[in-house]
Amino acid sequence: MTLLIIAYLGGALTILSPCILPILPFVFARAGQPFVRSTLPMLAGMAATFALVATLAAVGGSWAIRANEYGRLAAIVLLALFGASLLSPRFASTLARPVVDLGNNLVNASGGGRGTTTVKSALLLGVATGLLWAPCAGPILGLVLTGAALQGANLQTTFLLIAYAAGAASSLAVALLVGGQIFTAMKRSLGVGDRIRQGLGAAVLAGVAVIALGLDTSLLARLSYASTTSLEQAVLDRLHAKPLSGASSELASNEVVIAAADAQKPFHSDLPVEGRAPSLDGAVEWLNSEPLTSEQLRGKVVLVDFWTYSCINCIRTIPYVRAWAEKYADQGLVVIGVHAPEFAFEKKIDNVKSAIDDFKIGYPVAIDNDYKIWRAFENSYWPAAYLIDAKGQIRYHHFGEGNYDRTEKAIQDLLREAGSQATASAPAAPEAKGVEAAPDLRNIRSGETYLGYEQATNFASPEGLQADLAQNYTISEPGLNGWGLSGTWIVGPDQAALDQPGGGITYRFSARDLHLVLGSGAGGKPIRFQVKVDGKAPGLDHGADIDADGNGTVTATRLYQLVRQSGPVAARNFEIRFLDPGVQAYAFTFG
Repeated sequence: MTLLIIAYLGGALTILSPCILPILPFVFARAGQPFVRSTLPMLAGMAATFALVATLAAVGGSWAIRANEYGRLAAIVLLALFGASLLSPRFASTLARPVVDLGNNLVNASGGGRGTTTVKSALLLGVATGLLWAPCAGPILGLVLTGAALQGANLQTTFLLIAYAAGAASSLAVALLVGGQIFTAMKRSLGVGDRIRQGLGAAVLAGVAVIALGLDTSLLARLSYASTTSLEQAVLDRLHAKPLSGASSELASNEVVIAAADAQKPFHSDLPVEGRAPSLDGAVEWLNSEPLTSEQLRGKVVLVDFWTYSCINCIRTIPYVRAWAEKYADQGLVVIGVHAPEFAFEKKIDNVKSAIDDFKIGYPVAIDNDYKIWRAFENSYWPAAYLIDAKGQIRYHHFGEGNYDRTEKAIQDLLREAGSQATASAPAAPEAKGVEAAPDLRNIRSGETYLGYEQATNFASPEGLQADLAQNYTISEPGLNGWGLSGTWIVGPDQAALDQPGGGITYRFSARDLHLVLGSGAGGKPIRFQVKVDGKAPGLDHGADIDADGNGTVTATRLYQLVRQSGPVAARNFEIRFLDPGVQAYAFTFG
């Protein structure tokens, strides 16, 4: 129900986006006609058609992912045209003529031109409009399609898309009902409107230039980590909180009053009850422990941490999870890591065992290769933390890195609620080194980049990305956040494989740290490589997995830290050349 509400609100806000503009001529063509017989059927037909088409797009999710790079380019071009149309009324008229003609044809075909209105003709116009609607793939729609890609398109996906489309249709209906008053006000201020329109056009074109040049990435990175994360978390906390009863909520909200009235009352945390914790029975194997059941964990406070061993965000969270497991073990905390793989190589249990040794993880780890625990928790994130109280209820969750003090405070509260007599203590401050160190958020201008064709973006080799075929690639000087291959590679769905020595990868990045997930082929032999930064040995800028001369070896399939800039962070050219055949490259991440 929560996601349905979010999807509906996300659709309602679509009216504020430029993507709604192409269908406005068809909507306002029904202005002045009966709402029930004309407008309502048209909007219903539009919403239903969009939901059906978007569901088919979710089923074909891999195609949509491969089209990502071209979709960004198309969006930039369309926004540039939109900005130019705002600046120049003559250009806008020329640009809109095909759309206007099509809208007139649709209106006439459905009866609008004959002065009569029927439910059937309005529904027909709505179906045609839904086929033309290409809405903005914002966070809500992206969440729906991502969920479909992870768990497969299903009936829930269709319901979410219907809710999204219904939200958009609702806002359009409101706009249509008040459209007459708005148009009258606009006519009284045409001169000012022209200036506002031209100002907006200039702003749109400036934004397009910033995005096309890649200058937006630093700001977006800062906002996503420093600002919007807390807002998004707060919204999710509100929507996911599910108190079991009014009494429980009232007790939590009046905790201070109760404590003052009767100091002997047991402590009760104000953390909301989010529902019963699901079973952990879906694991294919347990490491560091025998399988744990809900019955065995009853009476304990349990921290369930979803992670995967090549995920940089998970790796940077591990020191804190490890510290909490050690610090609160005697007070009744049980930490369980649920390893849910992202790549195929992360399903190999020997690889996970090796990673557990490398990260010095001593707490139990459930191998969730079939995503049964992942789905039981309705999880969608790496990393994700869920806190379960002594009664088996989920009381807290956090998605992504950071917010460690708040999570530890929640642990302390639930332990105290369960009867622990330990007093509150200062938050854990683990010493994180190498790849586990916190990112330099102020200077990140590069984002996670996949090398497999299903999710590859910003590929700059002139030959173009060839799927599942041996191709000799070349690369010279990519732009910021562009990357390319050199030598003969076979690019698969989730990785690029090099069968001959001497091939390499080039990436123009801007961040303190550069990491690359690498592995060896079927033979499993060590693969030597050499890294250069701006055409020279990295020196003091070398990462934890290479030396100052840039030399390193792929010994296991994992994330390798190859660059850590020691001075001021600047845009740099990264190059890696492999001296032996057989390497498989999966993804770049930055910190």
